[in-house]
Amino acid sequence: MPSPFPGMDPYLENDKLWKPFQHHLIGSLYQILLPNLVDRYRARVATRQYLTEMPLFTSVVREEHVEEYIEIRNRSDGRLVTLVDAVSIVNKTTAAGRTAFLDKRREARNAGASIVEVDLVLQGPPMLEYSRDGLPDWDYAVTVTRAAQPERYEIYTATIQKRLPRFKLPLALDDRDTIVDLQAAFARCYDHGNFCAQIDYMQTPAIIASEEDRRWINDLLVQAKLRK
Repeated sequence: MPSPFPGMDPYLENDKLWKPFQHHLIGSLYQILLPNLVDRYRARVATRQYLTEMPLFTSVVREEHVEEYIEIRNRSDGRLVTLVDAVSIVNKTTAAGRTAFLDKRREARNAGASIVEVDLVLQGPPMLEYSRDGLPDWDYAVTVTRAAQPERYEIYTATIQKRLPRFKLPLALDDRDTIVDLQAAFARCYDHGNFCAQIDYMQTPAIIASEEDRRWINDLLVQAKLRK
């Protein structure tokens, strides 16, 4: 059964579901990208690892985090061409998570690579501090930074009530972009992860952008017969 939402499903933004969701999302993006990369490039799913610490009474709780991302490299010399990364809840809500994410971005920039960052997390401050002046409101975004223009951002956005965007993924400077349908990747991810069976749509999602969205979600789920 597909998600009842037209775009991102906000019920996935919780500690229990997010890790498997992000794993399946990266896997779905990899599967969608791979057929367009076989001739000139090679792609792989890599991981970063880091620890977070949380004070608890007189002790400190330490938790290890493993996050996946996609590297697209030149087949001939192994040079990093494009980094495809997905922002996690921990990246946006903890200092260690933010540092780990920004370190990977910095590493890709220093390698002269393009960067694609998918942010489907409502909570926490944005990972890029670009100005929203003149831009519409959004809940979710894909930010593309091209190797040739590292200080310029292309931003593809969606609200909780809209379909996730298609975006242009840059490859080598002398090659054409490849178009990625994030909604298609999400639908594949939701299906493969069997998230419908794990979500209780009778409950209210923990993170909601506004009261208007809360009412819209209730109406949507009533129409889908997932809530009375």
